[in-house]
Amino acid sequence: MRYTSLIYPILTISLASTAYARNKQQHPINSPLLTPAMPPPSSSTSTPGGDSTVILSDVLGNDRSINIFAGFTRDFAPISKRFEDSSLNTTILAPINSAIMGLPRKPWEDLEDYDKLGAEAYEGGDGQDRAQRNLRRFVEAHVVPASPWKEGEKLKTLAGGEIWWESRDGGKVIQPGNIEVSSIASKVHNGEVWILKGVRNYASQ
Repeated sequence: MRYTSLIYPILTISLASTAYARNKQQHPINSPLLTPAMPPPSSSTSTPGGDSTVILSDVLGNDRSINIFAGFTRDFAPISKRFEDSSLNTTILAPINSAIMGLPRKPWEDLEDYDKLGAEAYEGGDGQDRAQRNLRRFVEAHVVPASPWKEGEKLKTLAGGEIWWESRDGGKVIQPGNIEVSSIASKVHNGEVWILKGVRNYASQ
C-alpha cells in the first residue's frame, strides 16, 4: 500500500542524512517532502514562563533521535501553531525513532479500519483522509497541554486520554503504560520536550 511502501524508506533515508533543513510548507503524509527536517541547533533554554524567546517550535527538531515524530507534528497546522504560541504551555512526549519504527503497525493504521474495509483501507482519497486522521490522533496522544507538569498530576492529552507521570529509579515513567522517559531534551519558554523510550497506546485515545 502507498503509506506502507513510501513513508518508512523515506524516514530511513532521513535518519542517515547529515544535513537537515526546515520545511515550512505542509505536505501530505505520503509525500517525499515529509522527510523530517532539523532547524539550526539552539542552545538557549529556559523554564516555561521565563524571559527567553526560544519556543517549542524552535527546538523540537534539534534532536535526531526524535525527528520522525517531529516530522509528523508538522503535518497538522493546529499542533504546529500551538508549539509556536508562546502563550500556550505544552509538554511534548516525543517517542524515539526506533520505538516508532518498531511498532507492529504504522501510526496511521487502525485495526478497526482493516476489519471494516479490508486491505484497501488507506487507498484513494478517502483512505488518505482516514490515515491523516489516525496520524493526527497518534500525535495528539503525545501532547500534554500543560507545563510545568507535576508528578502525579492527571491531565488529558490533546487526543483526550488521561495521563500522568511517576518517579522511578531516579527517572520518570509515563502512566498508563509504564513508558520510560529517556531525557528532557529541551526546556523553553512555552514548555518542554520529553524523549520517550516507547510509544503511548494511541489507539485507545
